[in-house]
Amino acid sequence: MESGLLRRPTAFVLAGGKSTRMGRDKAFVEFEGRTLLARALGLARSVTPDVRIVGSHKKFAAFAPVVEDMFPGCGPLGGIHAALRSSPAELNLMLAVDAPLLTSELLQYLLSQARRAPEAVGVVPRADRRWQPLCAIFRPGFAEAAEQALRAGQNRIDRLFDLVTIRAIEEDELERAGFSPAIFCNLNTPEELEKLRA
Repeated sequence: MESGLLRRPTAFVLAGGKSTRMGRDKAFVEFEGRTLLARALGLARSVTPDVRIVGSHKKFAAFAPVVEDMFPGCGPLGGIHAALRSSPAELNLMLAVDAPLLTSELLQYLLSQARRAPEAVGVVPRADRRWQPLCAIFRPGFAEAAEQALRAGQNRIDRLFDLVTIRAIEEDELERAGFSPAIFCNLNTPEELEKLRA
């Protein structure tokens, strides 16, 4: 029988992006009185006490344990790979730092679906006809496919979903469960931030 510690998920806040279009580090942009980093960490801690940041140790060590990319500059796939290689958990929640509309209820729903699909190395929503891998659950097995792609210079996450067993959560399923596709909105520019604030 698995111990409670092994069954506990680990959550990773992916905060290593360059934020070039935002013009400043998105992690420290404020939205509704808190930084995006503080919001993401609080959200992650609502579903598990084991929360880590994927990004620069120098920049983020004061906020939570930090995991740095093993393949720097390779985008979100590099961050997911580093997270999985460092994790003790079977279920690993990946959470973008710049998605302030995500909710604890959505994360709990994703975790429940992952527990019902033990054969899947990933549980990934789809919204607006796009995969949403930055709010998804991955098992350690996804790290091997990610590493092979990264070593081959291929950084696109969604290309891997044809090569491994993924439990897709389609938009209609999300809506039946009470979640709007807009929940996955992420902030890339000052204009998007102001529109969301309005």
